[in-house]
Amino acid sequence: MQLRADQLEARLANAANAANATKGLEPVYTLHGDEPLLAQEAADAIRAAARAAGYAERRVFTVSGAHFDWSGLIGAAQEQSLFAERQIIEIRIPSGKPGKDGSEALQAYCEQVCRRRAGEVLTLVLLPRLDFQQIKSGWFAALDAAGVSVRLDGIERGALPAWLAQRLARNGQRVKAGEDGQRALAFFADRVEGNLLAAHQEVSKLALLHGPGELSFEQIESAVLRLARYDIAKLGAALWAGQVARTLRMLDGLQAEGESPVYVHWSLAEDLRTLARVRAGLDAGQPLPLALKEARVWGAKERWFERVAPLLSARRIAWLLDAAVVCDGITKGLEHPAWPGGAWPALRHWVLMLLQAVAGGERAPRPKLVLAA
Repeated sequence: MQLRADQLEARLANAANAANATKGLEPVYTLHGDEPLLAQEAADAIRAAARAAGYAERRVFTVSGAHFDWSGLIGAAQEQSLFAERQIIEIRIPSGKPGKDGSEALQAYCEQVCRRRAGEVLTLVLLPRLDFQQIKSGWFAALDAAGVSVRLDGIERGALPAWLAQRLARNGQRVKAGEDGQRALAFFADRVEGNLLAAHQEVSKLALLHGPGELSFEQIESAVLRLARYDIAKLGAALWAGQVARTLRMLDGLQAEGESPVYVHWSLAEDLRTLARVRAGLDAGQPLPLALKEARVWGAKERWFERVAPLLSARRIAWLLDAAVVCDGITKGLEHPAWPGGAWPALRHWVLMLLQAVAGGERAPRPKLVLAA
């Protein structure tokens, strides 16, 4: 059974209030996602609920490499605990890819756990963010069917102010009502975007510094300046959503944090090449959902490309790819008479061309592209 992250706490609370807490808890909890703070908090909440229900022993199995001994995991589910009546078995798969042997072992493990007397074993499975194929795999389906699975992705920018307000409320704090409060939350969100761990630390700091009550914009500003950590995936999200100010702010942030301009360019160029494949599918008569699927576009990126792909012709995308070649050359030491010199100025110039195309479609102008050594 799949749960949202915000449903897990209530479900664990209901289990704790049950007449028999061990029967209220699920035999298997699977956590998957790419947000460290949310994954850590969810795992800690499950462990705490298990300890309160009498699961006194904990065994951890970390799947690293292709030579992991899956028989040890199967044996752990079969044998009686030496030190406690109930035990937690924690399975960590950092790669998210158990392999063929692991897939079979996990399915056999779930069958074994479900056959055992209820309450003897509680299993916690920790995974990174999974793609569409992994979620549809037999091993993940077995884990999901044996208990609950929770997806723990980062908080989208639009939802971040509300998330911060909820975190502040846990400490008895709030922002001012009306426009001033919304401005304070928006500032907070801008500064901690992409770094929920830092956001959590700053919320805790605000609780220590000011205690319960109303927070002013100045109090929040003094606590959270220069905490944003930008990543390239979120840069792509802003770009393809046509968010000009946010895209340029994140590009400046990546530069300030010492990110490689070559890597930033490569990531955005990969998105553009994927968009070209989607456009080719549309031109071949495929419906948009099929074109996206064959181009291996899933998740949040699917929403961006659903909007952008119909706006740009194959010719326009090809021209943007030519511009990407020019930009790539400049990031590696070449020059162009019509482009700014230096890797980051050239990258900013190319990103502005992409933003202009996303906003203007076929109406956007096309400067001449000639690369000079």
